[in-house]
Amino acid sequence: MADTKPAQRSGHGGTLSLALDFGPLLVFFLGYKFLGMIVGTAAFMAAIVVAVIVSKWKLGKVSPMLWLSAALVLFFGGLTIYFHDQRFIQIKPTIIYSFFALMLFGGLMRGKPLLKYLLQAAYDGLSETGWRKLSRNWAIFFVAMAIANEVMRRTMSFDSWLAVKVWGVTIVSVVFAAANIPMLMRHGLNLGDRLDSDEIGGTSPPQG
Repeated sequence: MADTKPAQRSGHGGTLSLALDFGPLLVFFLGYKFLGMIVGTAAFMAAIVVAVIVSKWKLGKVSPMLWLSAALVLFFGGLTIYFHDQRFIQIKPTIIYSFFALMLFGGLMRGKPLLKYLLQAAYDGLSETGWRKLSRNWAIFFVAMAIANEVMRRTMSFDSWLAVKVWGVTIVSVVFAAANIPMLMRHGLNLGDRLDSDEIGGTSPPQG
């Protein structure tokens, strides 16, 4: 019994983690569409707090991406509500993506692929070269996403930006994570190893 429970939790961890990362964003999308910016933002803030609580309760941990996302959602969401200015909530993804890109590039410059320390349990067997390549790939991805968010928020209507953020970014993140799997397998990851969407961050978008 002691061996069965962790396996069951990890088996559902990826799906639950994906829901925790993207669920609050979906709540924001629906709240904005049906109730307006202020109510949608308030619902977003409440949903991200619920996501943190559920993550701790069900998974036994809260990912760094979710912690950062929650802090920024509460901060910029509060500014959005106070000033009635949607630009604050649009800036949040750029800050999240830039932060993680800087952290990953900084780690690589010091010879320490930071994803190894965050995801080691999910990628057991991955070689040092694999960790470096994975960290490099996600750092580049986060830079690209930060630039894309800035371009979109400056050139699109808020409705269009939000639709791309909810649906487009989710698809792109999952596709990018999947595209890394062959490289991971070449560097020691076995076919039977589990890829946890919570740790990948595409996760993440938590999402930004």
